Amino acid sequence: MTETNEPSPMTAVPRGKIAAVATFLDMGRAPAPRAQAPGLGGTIEVVTRADVDAYLDLYRRIGAPHLWYGRLVLSRERLQALLDDPALELHVLTVDGVAEGMAELDFRMGAAAELVYFGVSARLVGTGQARRLMNRAIAAAFSRPIERLFLHTNTLDHPKAMEFYRRSGFAPRGQTIEIADDPRLTGLLPRDAAPHVPIFE
Repeated sequence: MTETNEPSPMTAVPRGKIAAVATFLDMGRAPAPRAQAPGLGGTIEVVTRADVDAYLDLYRRIGAPHLWYGRLVLSRERLQALLDDPALELHVLTVDGVAEGMAELDFRMGAAAELVYFGVSARLVGTGQARRLMNRAIAAAFSRPIERLFLHTNTLDHPKAMEFYRRSGFAPRGQTIEIADDPRLTGLLPRDAAPHVPIFE
């Protein structure tokens, strides 16, 4: 085998870390709402002054399978202040009296808004409720004077997430590599979360 001085295209991920490829997507105007499944139950409401415990319960139920950790590293005081910020708009989907979906919009950037977190619980995946929630989130975002709505997803997300976002009208703009402490090893999430992602201690 011939040795070369070319750098390896692979980068080792340190033990105790997780790695993902993040894709950034955006849209410059609201597309026509996509058709929704008929007869969907439940309600979608904007929650003001959200309770931290209720928020974290929903955040974990939606995000644990995808190793969401961004809100879990915040102190309760910091998270409450964030949830109380009028420039953050939290839309919660409730079905049979239980919060099952969230769309969190951040308007603090002025001309641009970010869909920071979006998802439904495992119970609702495949029911059409995510489409309903996305239609609401896009309409809410562009009801304000913004020029762009953006989000990012990564390879730890649901395998159909990218397709879903593109069908919703978002276009991919770029990618980065994300490396972070494994939240299952730091105690933020249970060790059995996201079993498809191996733990390297």
